[in-house]
Amino acid sequence: MSYWEYSSRVTQGLLQWSLFSMATGLFLSLRRGFWQGVGAQFAGWAAVNIGIAWFGNRASRKRRAELGKKADWPSTQVKEGAALRRLLWINFGLDVLYMAGGLLFMRRHGERARGTGFGIFLQGLFLFCFDGYHALRIEREIGDGKRR
Repeated sequence: MSYWEYSSRVTQGLLQWSLFSMATGLFLSLRRGFWQGVGAQFAGWAAVNIGIAWFGNRASRKRRAELGKKADWPSTQVKEGAALRRLLWINFGLDVLYMAGGLLFMRRHGERARGTGFGIFLQGLFLFCFDGYHALRIEREIGDGKRR
């Protein structure tokens, strides 16, 4: 698989999760208390992640066009893959902070505040799994540039 296909797969996966999150969040936001807090977080994170997926896909297409024929060179794909892997690992670390923040928020008084914390934790957990999975898979999917 090419780096460009893999990058598209990552952004499409994030978009799919975001659409699920948005629908779930809007539904839960109609509830009260705990579930309203969860729903607000799901909808809010979905909006941000839709933007990330859209801009990521756009930037990838622009970068590929800028590279022209070099975009299909194995060395270019390895370099681009390494940059994506680095970004995914950085996000993986941030996801730990999101989960910790959500757990701390869950300690607040009030059902809605606890729901907000739980929603943050769940979003962070998904992103932790998503970013970690894709960071680990990228080398297997596009290669590492070494001859075997």
